[in-house]
Amino acid sequence: MIPFNRWTLVLLSLFLVINLSTAQKAYLHGKCVGVADGDSFTLLDDDKKTFKIRLAHVDCPEKGQPFGKNAKQFTAQFCFGQRVVVAYDPAKPTDRYGRVIGVVFNSQQQELNYALVEAGLAWHFKKYSNDEQYGQAEKNAQRLQKGLWADPWPIEPWNWRKKK
Repeated sequence: MIPFNRWTLVLLSLFLVINLSTAQKAYLHGKCVGVADGDSFTLLDDDKKTFKIRLAHVDCPEKGQPFGKNAKQFTAQFCFGQRVVVAYDPAKPTDRYGRVIGVVFNSQQQELNYALVEAGLAWHFKKYSNDEQYGQAEKNAQRLQKGLWADPWPIEPWNWRKKK
């Protein structure tokens, strides 16, 4: 395992700058101190300021929805208590609830957003994302009947929310 220190953060930030896209990105660095559900958590930065984070490109099952607990547990195991980097678009940094919308990397430089879709614990949120890597990961999870795709009739979270 690579030690996670300032140099690792510098290298990870450089990697993100080069690889995420040609669009300008901004970064938050801090520790995941709380997980609300599969696609949102609380980050505590080095200045002891908290940020609510909403994962970009994905939508996880809601609390009370099948696989909602699984998605939350996956996110908690992936990053809770760890230092993470959140890459976000400074032109549209937050959603309507004030959460920073971003792509999250843990201390092993793994991407949480993609990992959730790959594990079958999130949908590619096509309404807000046209990134085909997530679409392909979703198709692979469906084909392999991973996670929520083992259910013969999974209900998308945006449709589940409408019923409430």
